Amino acid sequence: MRKVFAGLFSSLDSVVEAPNEWQPAFDEEMGAALSRMLDQQDAVLLGRVTFTEWAGYWPAATDDPFASWINSTPKYVASSTLDSVDRWANSTLIKGSVADFVEELRRQEGGTIGVAGSPSLVRSLVDLGLLDELTLMISPVVAGGGRKRLFADDAALTKFELVEAQPTSSGALIATYRPAR
Repeated sequence: MRKVFAGLFSSLDSVVEAPNEWQPAFDEEMGAALSRMLDQQDAVLLGRVTFTEWAGYWPAATDDPFASWINSTPKYVASSTLDSVDRWANSTLIKGSVADFVEELRRQEGGTIGVAGSPSLVRSLVDLGLLDELTLMISPVVAGGGRKRLFADDAALTKFELVEAQPTSSGALIATYRPAR
């Protein structure tokens, strides 16, 4: 059975929204961790917000290695408001239950299914018991109020096990967790 992995940039106060606005550095170790994650993935789950932002940028950014990868990789978009995802090649809109779709995708042959950005989708997958691994690249910064955190203040108790932790040259911490089951 295929696994679903997510990787997110996070601040010390658990902000995951718009890391380009608060993340002080992107270091070599973060790049290597992202490369390892992408090397295992052959499908990507995206939420509506991430899809909309990325579909406006990555298809035209052809000189970037990530652009080449993301543009050619099958993308599955979870959205109850989008009518179409045709503007970005290799994109499919998930119709019906996201849980049923992800469960079916996990049963198919292939590599890891990644979740790119999309913190709301990551939260949903955790709640549904469908996320197998979560990597947080925690920057040594407090991003402050008015931004979305990974989990809401009223989130249910969910236990995770630490799989690996690596400090980086910029002072960040790359921490990988699996839900305790």
